[in-house]
Amino acid sequence: MQAAIHYRVAASVPASHRFQVTLSILRPDPQGQRLWLPDWIPGSYMIRDFARNISALRATDADGAAVAIRALDKSSWQCAPVSGPLEVRYEVYAWDLSVRAAHLDQHHGYFNGTSLFLAVSGRESEPVTVELCRPEGVAGDWHVATTLEALDAPAFGACRHGFGLFGAPDYDALIDHPVEMGTFDYAEFTACGVPHAVAVTGAHRGDLDRLCRDLQRVCEAQIRFFGEPAPFDRYLFQLMVVGQGYGGLEHRSSTSLLCSRDELPQAGEPEGRPSNGYRSLLGLCSHEYFHSWNVKRLKPAEFLPYDLRRENHTTLLWFFEGVTSYYDDLFLVRTGLITPASYLELLAQQITRHLRTPGRQVQSVAESSFFAWTKYYKTDENTPNSVVSYYVKGALVALCLDLLLRRHGQGLDALMRALWQCYALKGRGVTEADIRAGVAGLAGDALEGFFDRALHGTDELPWQALLEEAGVQVRLRAAEGAGDAGGRPGAQQGERPWLGVR
Repeated sequence: MQAAIHYRVAASVPASHRFQVTLSILRPDPQGQRLWLPDWIPGSYMIRDFARNISALRATDADGAAVAIRALDKSSWQCAPVSGPLEVRYEVYAWDLSVRAAHLDQHHGYFNGTSLFLAVSGRESEPVTVELCRPEGVAGDWHVATTLEALDAPAFGACRHGFGLFGAPDYDALIDHPVEMGTFDYAEFTACGVPHAVAVTGAHRGDLDRLCRDLQRVCEAQIRFFGEPAPFDRYLFQLMVVGQGYGGLEHRSSTSLLCSRDELPQAGEPEGRPSNGYRSLLGLCSHEYFHSWNVKRLKPAEFLPYDLRRENHTTLLWFFEGVTSYYDDLFLVRTGLITPASYLELLAQQITRHLRTPGRQVQSVAESSFFAWTKYYKTDENTPNSVVSYYVKGALVALCLDLLLRRHGQGLDALMRALWQCYALKGRGVTEADIRAGVAGLAGDALEGFFDRALHGTDELPWQALLEEAGVQVRLRAAEGAGDAGGRPGAQQGERPWLGVR
C-alpha cells in the first residue's frame, strides 16, 4: 500500500526531542534527486527556516550503499544519481511548543509537515504515504489525532487513530494535516452532518461536553453562512493546554490551538455568560474555523500557488486576517454564546488597542499586510510607533465596511458569500480589485473613497459615527497616560471607547 514516495516517522528516544524520518523514493530523478523543506508555514507569515532543525542527513541506494548528498542552500539538497530506489534518513529536533513547528517528549508528540517532510522536487503533485510509528519507551495508551487519511491504521473515532499507515494526495495536502500523538482527551460532535472532534493535550479540568456543545453552534453557523456542504468531510480541533499561552493556526480540515488551562470551560459555568478566558478561547476557535473558508480556500491571488521557499507578499492580509477577526466574535453573539453587551465590550477592547498604537498614523493597513514578513512578525522597541496591526485595523475596516454596506440594504455577509461563490468555488485567487468590484456590485461606486482612505491611508476610520448611526451608544474616555514606548514626538495613545446598547 506504500506510495512511490513514502515517509516513516519514528522516535526511538522521545526524551531527546528528535523525530527520526525515513524518506523512500521508488523512482528518483536519474540526474540526481533534489530535496527541499519549506522555509515558512502557511498562515504564519514569517520565514522560519525549519531546515535548521534537520541533522544526520544521509542517503543510501537499494543495496544500502551510501549516496552522496550535498547542500544547495539553507533548505535544499542534491543527491547523487542512483539506478534504483533511494532512501534518505534524517533527524528533526522537535522542541517548539507552539502551533507552527514540532514538539516531542515522553508525554506527547506534535508536528506540522512543514517541519518534518522533505519534498521530492518535481514530484510534489504525486500521492504520498506516511507510516507513523509509536514512540519507544512511552507510558500510556498513545493514539494519533489527525485528519490525514488513515489507510492502514486502526480507527477510534473520526479523527483519532492508532499508529499505522496514512496517506495524502500530494505534498501540499501532506503538510496541511498536523499530527498530535499521545494520551490526549478526545470528544466528538456533529455539525451539519459533518463529524467534528476535539483533542486536548495537557493537564486540565475543562468541561469538554460544554466545549463541544458551544463549538457545535459556532461550526453550524459558519457552515450555513457560506452554504452547505462544508468544504471538508471531517474537522479536528487540536488543543494544547499549557500554563500560559495563546495562539492558533488554520489548516484545511483542522486547526492547532494553544491556550491556558484556565481558559477551558468549567463545570457549572453559566450558559451565555462565559468567563473572560473561555470567551477568549471560543473566539480563537471561531477565528481559526472561519479560516477554513477565508484564506484556506478563498485566497489572495499571490497565494495560488504558495511558494514555500520565500516570502509571498500580498497587500490583502487585512482582508484574510482582519475580516476573520471581525467575524470571530460576531459569530459568538450571533449564536447566543455571548450577550450583545459582551460583544460590544470585546469590540471596544479592539478599538482601544488600535487607538493606542501610534503606528496607525504612520503605516497603512495595506502596507502592514505587505510587510508582515519583516515588520509585523519581527518586532522591536520601535514597532508600536511604525506598524499597525492588519488583524486589528483590518477588523475595524470590516466593521466600517459592514455598516456602510447596510446603508445600501446589504452587508459584509453578502460580499463574503459572493466572493466565495465567484472565486473560491472556481479555484480563483482574489485581488483588491476583485473585492472593490464585489462591493461596487452591492453599493455602486459609493464606497470607492472609503477604500482609498481605509486601505492606503492613515486617517482615522469612521467607526464612531457609523456605530452611533447603527444605534450603538459610544462614550469616549481619556486614555491613561500619553506618549509611547519609543518616545516619538507628538504620538498619543488615543482615547478609550465604551460601547453600549441603546
